[in-house]
Amino acid sequence: MQVFAQQRPQYTQYIFNNYLLNPALSGIENYTDFKAGFRKQWTGIDDSPQTTFASAHWALGGEYLWKNPLSLPEKGVDPMSDNYMQNYTASPAHHGVGAMVILDKAGPLTRLDANLTYAYHLQLGGTLNLSLGVAAGITRFGLDVTRLELEDPADPALRNTIVSQYKPDLAAGLWLYGARFFAGVSVQQILPQTLSFTNDASYTQGKTVPHGFATVGYKFTIDDTISAIPSVMVKYVRPTAPSIDANLKVSFRDRFWLGGSYRQHDSFSALAGFNFSKLVNLTYSYDFTTSELNSVSSGSHEIVLGIQLNNVYQAVSNMRMW
Repeated sequence: MQVFAQQRPQYTQYIFNNYLLNPALSGIENYTDFKAGFRKQWTGIDDSPQTTFASAHWALGGEYLWKNPLSLPEKGVDPMSDNYMQNYTASPAHHGVGAMVILDKAGPLTRLDANLTYAYHLQLGGTLNLSLGVAAGITRFGLDVTRLELEDPADPALRNTIVSQYKPDLAAGLWLYGARFFAGVSVQQILPQTLSFTNDASYTQGKTVPHGFATVGYKFTIDDTISAIPSVMVKYVRPTAPSIDANLKVSFRDRFWLGGSYRQHDSFSALAGFNFSKLVNLTYSYDFTTSELNSVSSGSHEIVLGIQLNNVYQAVSNMRMW
């Protein structure tokens, strides 16, 4: 029997931290953008997947990005005003770097990814930027044989088990952004690797495969205090069928927001976030499973803590666009 599925962790709040999926966002902010999160998928199922991550990225150089599209303007200017949008200028060309660590567990399997990222942000005319990014690192795949339940506890296959292995990792992406618009494409696991937990050289079916992502979104101003940002993401992991996510975020003065998401053939999600200060924000999401797993799972939880370091412009929200 053959089973096909994605090999990398799944996120509901990726739209507020696209850096996890696209290295081209490295250094897109005026400050160091740090995030730490935890996801428990399919609560109620024993040994269901759970993911823990931490990420940080920042722009290089001493010059701060003027009127960066993801940061609030200087004190006293209404961030929702049409005047601010009409006078928006693209960020100057600059470099960005970052790092992320992701630990994913599912039953006896663990995966630890550690990556460094780099991006260069080009200025296209007066109102658009295009960034090009890469991520490089290493992945550790682990197998806890003590958690395997076999008919024969002395199965000879256990004597040939590889319990830990390391593989190189590479990703690349593009990100186009302006005052209201963002779009990007990225590919993770560019370097396919043979993956096997046995020393039997005849087994060659296990492989890592590339994961592709395409995202687009637009910000609509409803009035001076409320904005709505719809977005769509398409994910493709060969040989599975493409997966489509549709999202909507409604923000109130960029202090508090509510949102919803639909993942094709999988779930509906409710999302909420609050910016406690110019330093700290917190977001939470809950997935209502719509697949057949809903008979045994009560849903999925995800929580993310954001910290904005070196926030010289005193931006309140690091999620102004998504």
